Amino acid sequence: MTFAPDAVRTMFDRIAPVYDAMNRVMTGGLDLRWRRLAAAAVVRPGDRVLDAACGTGDFAVADARAGASYVVGLDFSERMLERARRKAPSVEWVQGDMLAMPFPDGSFDAATVGFGVRNTELEPALRELRRVLRPGGRLAVLEITRPRGLLRPFYALWFDRLVPLLGRLLPGGEAYAYLPASVKRFPGAEALADAMRTAGFGDVTFRRLGGSIVALHEGVAS
Repeated sequence: MTFAPDAVRTMFDRIAPVYDAMNRVMTGGLDLRWRRLAAAAVVRPGDRVLDAACGTGDFAVADARAGASYVVGLDFSERMLERARRKAPSVEWVQGDMLAMPFPDGSFDAATVGFGVRNTELEPALRELRRVLRPGGRLAVLEITRPRGLLRPFYALWFDRLVPLLGRLLPGGEAYAYLPASVKRFPGAEALADAMRTAGFGDVTFRRLGGSIVALHEGVAS
């Protein structure tokens, strides 16, 4: 199942009021820790940092706390950005499309994306992230992945059945029925690493977090 961009934007506008609560429930609160870990991996003191597909702003806030001197959070959902602005007025919040970002080439020293590349066209999004990073700029991508081993049956129950059910109990949360389909059609961790290399990133590595339900990919703009 795939959705047109306008449909995805409408969906995220709808779930904005419950987005943070659902993230905490789905990850047992670990998503904030993962964002801090990813920000620490790629942000250096004084960096200009982009958080693309920023949602309600938690990753951009982590980037700022990691030492960035200037942070831009970009998202195409205005309802998400309304909540982000309340968290960090010092961050520059921009409504825009990750496939055509309104920034000159080489504008940033680092970029982060948390659970966002899954909801767009992967290869064009990675190329656009490479474009706005300076040579040597660093990228961190946090994304849900398919776990291995003993967690696999639990993961299938949780994401395929229980998360959509929880979403239906919250206003606007019925859109969480989209989550299992988006994860299933998204490349695995190894394939995402290959896509980053193809898009112009070197030194690409990844590590699995949360019992392998999430992968943190890092790369350096060639």
